[in-house]
Amino acid sequence: MLKKRIIPCLDIREGRTVKGINFVNIKDAGDPVELAKSYVRQGADELVFLDITATIENRKALAGLVERIAGEINIPFTAGGGINTLDDVSDLIKAGADKVSINSAAVRNHRLIAEIADQFGSQCVVIAIDTMFVSNVWSVFVDGGRTATSLKTIDWATCAEKMGAGEILLTSMNTDGTKSGFSVEITREVTRILNIPVIASGGAGKMEHFKEVFTETGCSAALAASIFHYGEIDIRELKRYLINEGIAIRS
Repeated sequence: MLKKRIIPCLDIREGRTVKGINFVNIKDAGDPVELAKSYVRQGADELVFLDITATIENRKALAGLVERIAGEINIPFTAGGGINTLDDVSDLIKAGADKVSINSAAVRNHRLIAEIADQFGSQCVVIAIDTMFVSNVWSVFVDGGRTATSLKTIDWATCAEKMGAGEILLTSMNTDGTKSGFSVEITREVTRILNIPVIASGGAGKMEHFKEVFTETGCSAALAASIFHYGEIDIRELKRYLINEGIAIRS
């Protein structure tokens, strides 16, 4: 059995780490370079960097900041935001990212997934899916959660895998930032139909939430932000708790 991963997420706006609730009410959460270094010391398995306004501002992700962070860490590093072309991917890989996260551009051009997978390998392609339970259906949103699409989450996750995605980052907008727990239902549904790893995201508020999502779904990793940024949960303590609960976790 593959061991589960704990992944902090740096949501970036104007060069700073920020965090909101349900994708709004954004507040400052600190310097991304210093936070990244802290997470390495705490034993994070990977790190995700998302430039959350790059797409709506029609610009590329902050490659310079990606490079600064990559120079300070020694764990797998995923970067995303504003990726539209193979050149955008190349720039982030050259800056030090191991993987890239794509959301809006992949929804609008499914072939982009295959093109990136062909050139850089499927292991490089993380498809971020922002999903919300609306009118009794889990639907996909783009543009940092601002724009609804007609895509159903299950259908899009299946398509992304077929196109060459190596991993899915599944964020529930209903629970994001609420600290009420991960959306177990949709995470379970997505992991059941896919053969690629799924990262659960949105809603972590206490250690028990990680135990729940790992035991109740087939997710390979759990991602969180504010509880780590503000020191509410230390990753070392979280891992000790999960190991004591019988969950195979990277130590």
